[in-house]
Amino acid sequence: MRDFRIQRKIYTFRAMTTPVYYNPEHLYHEQLDALLSMGWYRMHQSVFTTTHIFMEDRSLRVFWLRYVIPALQFSKKQQKLLQQNQRFSVVNKPIIITDEMEELYALYKTVIAFEPSPSVAEWLYGEEGDKGIFDTHVIEIRDADKLIAAGIYDKGKNSIAGIMNFYHPQYRKFSLGKYLVLLKVQYAKAFHCKWYYPGYITYGYPAFDYKLFLGEPNVEVFLPELYGWHPYNKDVISNLGSGSI
Repeated sequence: MRDFRIQRKIYTFRAMTTPVYYNPEHLYHEQLDALLSMGWYRMHQSVFTTTHIFMEDRSLRVFWLRYVIPALQFSKKQQKLLQQNQRFSVVNKPIIITDEMEELYALYKTVIAFEPSPSVAEWLYGEEGDKGIFDTHVIEIRDADKLIAAGIYDKGKNSIAGIMNFYHPQYRKFSLGKYLVLLKVQYAKAFHCKWYYPGYITYGYPAFDYKLFLGEPNVEVFLPELYGWHPYNKDVISNLGSGSI
């Protein structure tokens, strides 16, 4: 019988303002679902949770997000993006990090405004190497034989967690980052998953707001103060983020 007692234990850390880590030797798909549903997320080969991060010498409130996949309906603009990019080939498969992938990521790093992880391998595994803890997949997008984008996600039983997306700077006009999000949702629907977890947004630092791309009416936010997931509401986010309530 699978032991899920760790889930009840770690829930008591919900209100902590410094990151708390859990380092499992392995995660069953159901365990990943449970952790994600309580506001935990992957960090290298562990999972962590927090209510704040330190950035630019400030302590900023974070809000974990999720989408209800069966309820998601793509907008006309999103459908147009899917149709526009049908010129490219797409493959979804278990991840194997290649030199080609790392070279693409190195190009991507040259055009983003924040300081990212040095490599795909370091982002996923840290300094320890792959321990096989997560069921990680990658969506590769190619223009003929050229790898132009990659989207990485972890798969649970009823959910997926988006881990990272990156693309070739010369293909920026094709909105491949957003395209990868749409593809992840499509695959999640094919897997009969219920939830898509894109990570967190940060109050006072809008660089992460692209995670709302699928539509604010479709987003739920984890609010430990209110004991669970609630529909996204800008006023609530503002009040909690600023410490008004």
